[in-house]
Amino acid sequence: MENQIRFRNKLNPTIMTYKKINLQNLDYNEQLLVPAYGQRTMDSDIPKYEIPKNGLPSRTAYDVIKDELMLDGNSRMNLATFVSTWMEPEARQLMAETFDKNMIDKDEYPQTAEIEMRCVNILSRLWNSPDHEEATGCSTIGSSEAAMLGGLALKWKWRERMKAKGKPADKPNIVMGINVQICWEKFARYWDVEPRLIPMEGTRYKINAEEVLKRVDENTIGVVAILGTTFTGEYENVKEINDALDKLNADTNWDIPIHVDGASGGFIAPFIQPDLEWDFRLKWVKSINSSGHKYGLVFPGVGWVIWRDKRELPKDLIFYVNYLGGEMPTFAINFSRPGNQIVAQYYNFLRLGFEGYKRIQQNSQDIALYLSDKIAKLGPFELVSNGSDIPVFAFKLKNKENFTLYDLTGMLRQRGWLIPAYSMPENLTDLVVARIVVKEGFSRDMANLLLDDMKRTLQHFANQPDHVPIEKGGSFHH
Repeated sequence: MENQIRFRNKLNPTIMTYKKINLQNLDYNEQLLVPAYGQRTMDSDIPKYEIPKNGLPSRTAYDVIKDELMLDGNSRMNLATFVSTWMEPEARQLMAETFDKNMIDKDEYPQTAEIEMRCVNILSRLWNSPDHEEATGCSTIGSSEAAMLGGLALKWKWRERMKAKGKPADKPNIVMGINVQICWEKFARYWDVEPRLIPMEGTRYKINAEEVLKRVDENTIGVVAILGTTFTGEYENVKEINDALDKLNADTNWDIPIHVDGASGGFIAPFIQPDLEWDFRLKWVKSINSSGHKYGLVFPGVGWVIWRDKRELPKDLIFYVNYLGGEMPTFAINFSRPGNQIVAQYYNFLRLGFEGYKRIQQNSQDIALYLSDKIAKLGPFELVSNGSDIPVFAFKLKNKENFTLYDLTGMLRQRGWLIPAYSMPENLTDLVVARIVVKEGFSRDMANLLLDDMKRTLQHFANQPDHVPIEKGGSFHH
């Protein structure tokens, strides 16, 4: 615990940047790495916060770092993260062999660029791009960058519409739920767009058409609908919002579009809920982003953004560079990045096919439904969601107990389980929930092990009637 506190004090908790350590505030031993087997291979100490004067043998450097990383949590038991924590050995090998390919340099690595183009085509069709439209898209470093690129296109297209009408374009707004991933709040702040956040109310933890219509106007660049919220794992009703906007746009000529944040659901719904209308089958869905490194089943980081037609991506946002060998267009916030995650995404498409993805995603959902049902029957818990959308669910305490969900997840952490407990956002801050993300690599046997540990934890608190519960925590995870 002391080490955890010391680590947190090295961070700026507001923006998670790292500060320079004042070595004068540390005693000599705190400044050094001292491996247990150090005397076998080293004759001097290793400074932590300064570059050492001399290097180490490659194997020694490897062992020193590997030993430190043992203190991290076991990623397979991390039920907080949406990010993939398991891939096949062949995928790992392929990624290792392509780490050195710079994705931005398409002239030097044309076949990697070809693979990226194939993935864009696969996703366009998976998301029901109409045959008469020319879908276009690209890979990104993750879904957050993809969302920002989608937001930029919305803003630029709105400015075009306002200019064509001879109206000012200095007060753009974007309508979305308070449950959006933080990348959307970053987008609004970084690119000077007013965020109109729809709060949660009562047992409504997502947005709906009625709340959207209360907040849109002629200056709305778009509405963000989430296919699988990070708070509860629920789908927002994209079709309901599309139909409401269709009528509004016909009456007003505002042409307000929808961007679907399918960070998780974009790789779930097409396989196990194919009849759900949320994608380019809907008229006003103009762009979609998703995470290849979530339910796309790739290690971090790769994301995707697809526009339903090339006309939805303003040409002014595309830059051309020629200093890498050829004249290349680029639309990205990041520049250089490895191409291996894109290769791994294509590996999954070839390796699994539609039916393979379907089996994996259905299995994850089956386990989520099984686990949520069992947790609901333990006694003190009530489900907020059950995992029937994406394989993610949240639960709360039915009544006041001598423990909180912060206590529960803290005890489970001692057994290696990483489960976040957090309070809901504005209007529902008194509601604390715990959330479990089920993904490939988490089996039914592991679910039963978790249930056994939860039962033991509940018995522990039953045996400690004077336990003073923890009332606050901060373990929300993307």
